[in-house]
Amino acid sequence: MLLLNGSTLPLPRMFHACDDSSIDRTHRQVPFTLPYSSRICSVQEEMLVDLNPRCIRANSHSSSVMFINPRYIRAISNSSSIMFRNPRANHVHSVLSIHQIKGFCGVAAKSDGESEGEDAEGDEFVRVKSLADRKEVERVCNVIEELFALDRNMEAVLDDCGVSLTHDLVLDVLERFKHARRPAFRFFSWAGQQPGFSHDSRTYNMMMSILGKTKQFETMISLLDEIGEKGLLTLETFQICIKSFAAAQQRKKAVGIFELMKKHNFKVGVASINCLLDNLGRAKLGKEAQILFEKLKGRFTPNIQTYTVLLNGCCKVGNLLEAGKVWNEMIDKGMNPDIVAYNIMLEGLLKVHKRSDAVKLFEVMKAKGPSPNERSYRIVIRDLCKQKRMKDAIENYENMLSSGCKPDAAVYTCLITGFGNQKQMDKVYGLLKEMKENGCPPDGRMYNALIKLTTNRQMPVDAVRIYKKMIQNSIEPTIHTYNMMLKSFFRNENYDMGLAVWEEMSQKGVCPDDNSYTVFIGGLVRQGRSMEACKYLEEMIQKDMKPPKLDYNKFAADFSRAGKPGILEELAQKMRLEGKVEVSDIFSGYAETMKKTGNRFTFVRNRVV
Repeated sequence: MLLLNGSTLPLPRMFHACDDSSIDRTHRQVPFTLPYSSRICSVQEEMLVDLNPRCIRANSHSSSVMFINPRYIRAISNSSSIMFRNPRANHVHSVLSIHQIKGFCGVAAKSDGESEGEDAEGDEFVRVKSLADRKEVERVCNVIEELFALDRNMEAVLDDCGVSLTHDLVLDVLERFKHARRPAFRFFSWAGQQPGFSHDSRTYNMMMSILGKTKQFETMISLLDEIGEKGLLTLETFQICIKSFAAAQQRKKAVGIFELMKKHNFKVGVASINCLLDNLGRAKLGKEAQILFEKLKGRFTPNIQTYTVLLNGCCKVGNLLEAGKVWNEMIDKGMNPDIVAYNIMLEGLLKVHKRSDAVKLFEVMKAKGPSPNERSYRIVIRDLCKQKRMKDAIENYENMLSSGCKPDAAVYTCLITGFGNQKQMDKVYGLLKEMKENGCPPDGRMYNALIKLTTNRQMPVDAVRIYKKMIQNSIEPTIHTYNMMLKSFFRNENYDMGLAVWEEMSQKGVCPDDNSYTVFIGGLVRQGRSMEACKYLEEMIQKDMKPPKLDYNKFAADFSRAGKPGILEELAQKMRLEGKVEVSDIFSGYAETMKKTGNRFTFVRNRVV
């Protein structure tokens, strides 16, 4: 029996039939602002320098797999017994390739090397390669940066610039300001008023995404109405709304998007419903997804993707009892769980630390089918690495090879992170060498993992070296990449390199997010450069970003020494106008104290005396 309540019992009928009863133990060159030294091992450079992502080979296991599995697994809770069955006897089913339902269940194609934060990063607005002139994009972005910061008439200057607007150019500019809602929306509005240009679904959806992430829900819904009036609504438009409301824990509004679809006469079919359910599940609103599914049951015919996304939603929040019900209903409808569903259950069991049951399920897959694929092995290996059971992880890796599954960058990332966290760098270099020999290039997540390893070991210069190899191999750094390096340099009080990373972000056109500003401003304050930090704090306010949590005592003390209480008063006023009342009161209090004490006061243990 497969137990979902924490206890473990022998599994008769299903597991004893295994033939092998043993259980496994489980793109371009750019000028670099950042310098680097040769301190990192030459072997690491050799392994990273010539690997190019373009040589990724097609997955040799993408073909369909046939299986017959007549037996069942019984899932038992404390209160009731639920049949968690495998497909019925003599029913042959062709397992869907992962790529076939990728659009409905992101977990199916998700890299196992990623963390929760990286997963969020992976959900960014997906775009094809831009055809816009990069110099023209830079010119427009520079105008916005300079004039918006100075509170000048940005739109009038753009009018005089003779910008040749294209949809790709608008998308590139919005991408540059995706964490800065105000300049993004002003540019978007200006572009929409230009003769000969009108927004399409892509530019509308990009702006919707920016508004949703900054919780500007009223503006977002108003824009949705405008898109509807122009007949440019797409399924992605509603997905953006669901993700935005779900991320803000506005559950009723997230579910209410379906009614909004009907209001705009948007055709609702099984594909669109699957996408909506999937987005709810991925936002950890599996219960809401199930409620919506029950409401809609009589209005559409669920397919295997429908049940797969519901299963994923249950497992994402660790509700395996409900997952068992979904599994059984899927079978009752004559739909046999495929490899994607099995992998979801495997990951769900490990998520709630039911590792013995996960191992048994994994053994069943190997003995009876569907045979574990690359993702199945990655799920198991990743969990073992998290437990620091590297010997067992390598054993499963070898089993993966012997089964005919070829490891990808995600598998290597799990192993490299596991060995790196245990400071076994010889094993890390060995795996990098093996990757090169096997023609498997590092991807962006692996480079980020290597940078994280070096920054955690306080080796920031080595992190820069890896960053340079990342660029040379045409892998675009993410905001996560830069934030890790910023933290590392400021943590080691290497302020010059911290400033160099910030400048590199600007040159690469990467829009700083809240975390970037928090680390950067905090570093400047600790260095005693509060006047400069003030500039970036105001920049955050202008962009409608949340002010960072800083050592405001230190911040105010610097202005006290400079005898400038007026700056704190000005900041307090700006914060209040932006609705940041708490921070405004802090600055007002400091400014008032400075006036009463003749612009001088002393701080003791973060307390004004």
